[in-house]
Amino acid sequence: MRMKLIIGLGNPGAKYTGTRHNIGFETLEQLLKKYEPLKESSWENNKKTKSFIKRVSIKKIDTLLVQPQTFMNNSGMAVSLLLQYFKVDPTDMIVVHDELDLPLGKIQVRFGGGSAGHNGIESIIKALGTDKFLRVRMGIGKPMRVDGAKFNEKNHHTVDNYVLQHFLENEHHEVRTMIKHVQKNLELLLTHGIDTFMSKFNVKA
Repeated sequence: MRMKLIIGLGNPGAKYTGTRHNIGFETLEQLLKKYEPLKESSWENNKKTKSFIKRVSIKKIDTLLVQPQTFMNNSGMAVSLLLQYFKVDPTDMIVVHDELDLPLGKIQVRFGGGSAGHNGIESIIKALGTDKFLRVRMGIGKPMRVDGAKFNEKNHHTVDNYVLQHFLENEHHEVRTMIKHVQKNLELLLTHGIDTFMSKFNVKA
């Protein structure tokens, strides 16, 4: 069976750890801890692909976990280098990322389609010249005004600030639960494929 890639999107650097935009990174951190003994849970800095990588076996499937180190808006550079270096087809990768259009805790699996305004996904589509890859979208909600109304989505400054904020204390439980659901979804996608997953397992989280 061909090697699979699971790519979590985020921004490198300690100051971004725990922010909404880095939920993809955090999900892969937890996935690595699950499939490797704690004392061995460390990433390899692969400079040729501008990524942190770790090869693991998930449900007996050869899987490469990836955290691109090119910053979110340039994720496509790292992903393109990865696919070339490891000779992997875009259809054999799963990209895990934050999603403003979904409420906090909501998960959506989709294959192909546009970026829905997500800069990391947009960068990947542009670099690869195709949108035919799996995405696991993790809901982080949208910024709200003090009066509880939604901000104008065209106000990019507000959105940019929001995705770079840390999750609130009262959101941490929901975030941890969402990460656990995503881990299970990733295992099902790897073992059963997208068609079977969508018809049998894509239960609303």
